[in-house]
Amino acid sequence: MRFYDTLSGSVKEFKPMHKNRINIFVCGPTVYDDFHLGHARTYIFFDTIVKFMRSIGYSVFYLQNITDIDDKIIKRAHDEDRSPEEIANRYFNEYLRIMSQLGIDSVNYYARATLYIDEIISQIKRMIKKGYAYETSDGVYFCVRKFRDYGELSKQNLDNIIENARGVLNEDKRNPEDFVLWKKMKPGEPYWESPWGKGRPGWHIEDTAITETYFGDEYDIHGGGSDLIFPHHEAEIAQMRSISNKRYLAHYWIHTGMINVNREKMSKSLKNYITIKDVLKEYKPNELRFAVLNANFNTSIEFSMDSLNESREALSRIINTYRKLKKIDSESGDYMVDSDYIIKRYMDIMSDNFDTRSLIRELMDFVTDINKNMDHINKDTAGNIIRIFDYINSFMNIIPEERSLNNNIIDSVLNIRSKLRSEKRYDLSDYIRMELEKSGIHIEDKNNKTQWWIE
Repeated sequence: MRFYDTLSGSVKEFKPMHKNRINIFVCGPTVYDDFHLGHARTYIFFDTIVKFMRSIGYSVFYLQNITDIDDKIIKRAHDEDRSPEEIANRYFNEYLRIMSQLGIDSVNYYARATLYIDEIISQIKRMIKKGYAYETSDGVYFCVRKFRDYGELSKQNLDNIIENARGVLNEDKRNPEDFVLWKKMKPGEPYWESPWGKGRPGWHIEDTAITETYFGDEYDIHGGGSDLIFPHHEAEIAQMRSISNKRYLAHYWIHTGMINVNREKMSKSLKNYITIKDVLKEYKPNELRFAVLNANFNTSIEFSMDSLNESREALSRIINTYRKLKKIDSESGDYMVDSDYIIKRYMDIMSDNFDTRSLIRELMDFVTDINKNMDHINKDTAGNIIRIFDYINSFMNIIPEERSLNNNIIDSVLNIRSKLRSEKRYDLSDYIRMELEKSGIHIEDKNNKTQWWIE
């Protein structure tokens, strides 16, 4: 397995720290508002690759943090006259609901930042002791200049970072580029007791405290959106390595690309911000998954309703083919496939930089060939093809489970429709077909037979 590693800036062969076991951490959201397509892209991708890693024999522990205390949460709570805890709980539960809708179920544990205050304080104390952090009148800061590798992940020179830093200086903050580890309490804000007085953690420190708790001071893979590379992930590296003296925090870094809407980067300021909730009003979760996976993970995605409609159409071809194969009961047919060979081929594609786009392209070509030869496929071959589809679906999760309906009822409706067709009452027979399709029941008339399947 090989993939693009942000730290080295190259595609690298993956070598786990422990045989057949992978520890992976992905930055979770700040729970204060509705979740957007950028979240969907990142978490669908990591859900897919974790499931793929498990499918090829790795034991994967997938850890994700939840930022449940932050300036944005405090502001939202103030605006709504609620407590920050209420806001965080509401949006955390909403996040879990959305993830469930999207079929994202590979995360082993969601670690809420506020449950790791002791671990955060422990890390800060060690940074101060080693001379990497210092206390001021408003908090505790990390001294960036002390960590000479700062900028390595984002491919920036430390001297340039220092020269261009725009951080706010108070009377005892040493340098504008220094970032906060602990914020001393302001009136009305939530707080925890610490050696530096009442306060709360900064954003960067929660992640290293959480990963050290579960993985120790270094682990296999750190993931997130590419917008987090600097300063967030750069700060994480500085924090952990300053107290561990290890070469790495994570041995590999994987970052997903951004989403563009109508050729502009999606952002609140441009008012082109699209929530997952709004998309799921018009499109099914598997259609969104398909659209996300039909692109290389570290490239930008051009998002539009047209692109989603194209994904819907392509996915419908896959699902309809799958349903047709499930209906085949013929013993005759000369179309053959080598399912072991094809599964190995698809596994190799995924193992080479998680190339879901190429995998989908090959799958669509396969679907075209299957449909050309559908009349020549027997039951055994159909079973082999279904096995291939099921393999892909085990990590891509794009083919939904078939809903169970009373077959006798459907058959009765189709018998009525067949009678109407024999009487050349095509307007009514077409009306029945269209009404069934509204409920996800598709029918096809071929060779004087009618097949049906459920989408």
